[in-house]
Order: sequence, then structure tokens, then C-alpha cells
Amino acid sequence: MIQYIGGSDPSIKIRFVEIDDKYWFIMGSDSQRPESNFSFFKILPKSENYERFKKGHGGEAYLRLGVYTKKSRKEVKKDALCDCGHEAEDHDEGDDDVCLYKECNCKKFSSFQVTLLKRKKTITDIVFLEEKNVKEDVLAWNCLSVNKYSKSD
Repeated sequence: MIQYIGGSDPSIKIRFVEIDDKYWFIMGSDSQRPESNFSFFKILPKSENYERFKKGHGGEAYLRLGVYTKKSRKEVKKDALCDCGHEAEDHDEGDDDVCLYKECNCKKFSSFQVTLLKRKKTITDIVFLEEKNVKEDVLAWNCLSVNKYSKSD
């Protein structure tokens, strides 16, 4: 069970570690019981949105969670995009929803819908780091040491 308390949460930390043309998004929290600490990371390409956030976040960001739900052709509007990139109406209704484009290998329409949950938390512990500085930050160092440096290429 997850208990939610709204507002600012100083235990949640976000780190952005820049490595060449990518960055590691790392989110984690501290608790009074270190064995229960949890973190998440994802490696993403730098983008205009990333640069805009980096310059304008003002020391805080909202965290909202959402639920991804897979959707079939019958559950979406005609202009919804399939995972193959073509619209729902470009898939045959009678033949297992196969894509009608000859050059497409899609055998069945598949899409998803994101439903954002209403509650949000304000995160104020946000740090941008270069890879050479990760040892200065416990959250970033623990993540990279386990998921990058300990792996053999």
C-alpha cells in the first residue's frame, strides 16, 4: 500500500547526469530505513525540452504519476496512432486489425493511453551533474556505479 501525502516531498530527489549527447534521469528517495529506499533511472537523448527544463525549472518540478493502458483498434478513435505509426483507420477491421500499408510489418493494431493521476508532489531536490562529478552525489553515484561502471562492455 502506498500512502500519499500531498505537497512538497523533500525525500524525493531527481538527478540529471549528462554524458555526451544523452542524460541519465535518476529519481530516488531517502527514508529512515535505507533498506527500503527505491530509485529509478532512464537514459534519454538530450532534447529541446530537456534544455528548456534545465534552464527554467526554478528549483522545483511537479511529479505526477500515470497509468499506461494498452488499447485495441476497437477501443480508440480512427485517428489514434498504432505502435507502427499508422492511424487506426489504416488497419483492416476484419483481418485481425493488420496494417493496410504494404511496406508495414504490423500484424495487429496496438496503442496505449496514458491516464494521469490527479495528485502531484512538488520536487525541490533537483541537481544537474556532469559525469565527472557523480561521485559528489550519493544518489547519482550509486545508480551509475551499479548500472554503468560495474557492467563489462
